[in-house]
Amino acid sequence: MGQGKGDDGLKDDPVALRSPALCRFFGAVMARRMRRDFHAVRLARPGWPDLPADRPVIVCLNHPSWWDPALLIVMGTTRYRDRPGYGPIDAAMLRRYRFMARIGLFGVEPGRAGAAAFLRHGRRILADPRSMLWITAEGAFTDPRRRPVRLRPGIAHLVRRAPEAVVVPLAVEYPFWDESTPEALARFGEPMPASAFAGQPVPDIAAALERRLEAVMDALALDAQSRDPARFLTLIDGSAGVGGVYDLWRRARAWAGGQRFSPAHGDASDKEGVSRR
Repeated sequence: MGQGKGDDGLKDDPVALRSPALCRFFGAVMARRMRRDFHAVRLARPGWPDLPADRPVIVCLNHPSWWDPALLIVMGTTRYRDRPGYGPIDAAMLRRYRFMARIGLFGVEPGRAGAAAFLRHGRRILADPRSMLWITAEGAFTDPRRRPVRLRPGIAHLVRRAPEAVVVPLAVEYPFWDESTPEALARFGEPMPASAFAGQPVPDIAAALERRLEAVMDALALDAQSRDPARFLTLIDGSAGVGGVYDLWRRARAWAGGQRFSPAHGDASDKEGVSRR
């Protein structure tokens, strides 16, 4: 390409570095990992948001867990496979795991230089109307019940500079229900045009984004507390059962009673056995 080391062009350009094939491969790997380590991956009804095909999308979500990037790449490479997906990550982490630049992640340093790089990369990504930029906007692992929700200011600056984009709040959390493995739960809020914030001060934009995300997180919290799978679309069916001697005993009891064994802790035959004790 004839590019020197001092050129800040393609050497850190997330669009040039991203490999669609590697994204698909890594998405499949993470889907298998989540199938193994979660009871299910679920999306709260009504489900997927209606996104305009001709506008880039900024997804603003909370950040409760290490699992967030895995969940996002699974969503991005399945439901949104036709939209190139990107996301910021701590620059030190990217230096440690350089392959992440090939799956759409770009490094952000702390301080003003990092903020400037975030905006530069964000504007570059959003120049493509098909793109999706997934931002864990709290900036650090934060309990999903903490209120008020507080977001890093960078996303408000980006929204102000990208009126062509659509902004979508996304709440995620990973509660345990009735199984030994957790649920991965998500809920999208209503998309909103970034142009609606035109001319507003950055603090006002940040406050509006926080309120919208907090409302979606509150709705997801009620969904999670219900423990009702009917309130969700199941995206991935994962592992069930406790395993070990307990499941061996349950399997033997089902066989003795002429019933089909299900490893799910909440299976009807298991509930009958509990009620008889």
